[in-house]
Amino acid sequence: MEPIKQSLFQGRKIEAIKLYRNGAGAGLKEAKEAVDKLEAELRAASPEKFTAPTGGKGCLGVMVTLGAVVLLIALWAASLVFGH
Repeated sequence: MEPIKQSLFQGRKIEAIKLYRNGAGAGLKEAKEAVDKLEAELRAASPEKFTAPTGGKGCLGVMVTLGAVVLLIALWAASLVFGH
């Protein structure tokens, strides 16, 4: 159980789920639910041990990708309008 806790403290939830699945022989859904419950308990009992921020992961990547797609569409539309 300690490696699962350490993974959660370090913000590596997917790793914690994999460790739980391997150790308990559980399915993905069962493992995720168990790890989610454990994480909630750990955050309530020892919030200072968490080194990674909660939530928000990947938001910057999504925004950059969305901006790039919008830019490409605008450039494509401009090339159609101006014929370049």
